[in-house]
Amino acid sequence: MLKCVEVEPKIAATAAVIWLHGLGSNGHDFEAILPELRLPADAPVRFIFPHSPSIPVTVNGGMVMPAWYDILEMGAGRKLNTEQLLASANQVNELIEQEISRGIAADRIILAGFSQGGAVAYQSALSFPQSLAGLLTLSTYFPTSDVIEYSDANRDIPIEIMHGSFDPVVLPTMGEDARDDLIAAGFKPNWSTYPIEHQVCMPQIKDISVWLTARLGL
Repeated sequence: MLKCVEVEPKIAATAAVIWLHGLGSNGHDFEAILPELRLPADAPVRFIFPHSPSIPVTVNGGMVMPAWYDILEMGAGRKLNTEQLLASANQVNELIEQEISRGIAADRIILAGFSQGGAVAYQSALSFPQSLAGLLTLSTYFPTSDVIEYSDANRDIPIEIMHGSFDPVVLPTMGEDARDDLIAAGFKPNWSTYPIEHQVCMPQIKDISVWLTARLGL
């Protein structure tokens, strides 16, 4: 089981958000934005921020760092270790199962991810066999769109895609390709851009808050 940062609500949790970090980061990365979401003080939401394993990353000279999978080549035609991505998605599915075993209904669980974490979140959420509350992907792409076995249970999952219009790491066209692949597969993702690079910004955080509030009925 992945090690995680867990932030418990002030009252008993009836919903959960599992949020995956990007390359070279860890579970504490997005923990820091929780106060900025300004969710209701009595929101019954458990936030879970998993730590990825540390592995050698080819594009960084083989340096060992936190990563959900190895990246072999950068650019729009990014090459990566798909087996590692699928293994990471399976580990995230175990976290979802753990939340269900803790009494959180599957349709009260949201999966979110930034960059590499978003690529894993696409695979995990859209193949999970029970209906989830939503999928939030930030500054990312969908490298397994041609091999994923979509779950019928999540054919109507709300998908929110956010991307920086000046992102030099995951090019906006890669996010657009993910959106278009989803539409072609019958999904109805919402696409938003922000005048930023490979990061998040306050207007975006406010929009995430509105989306989470709507999805979980806060």
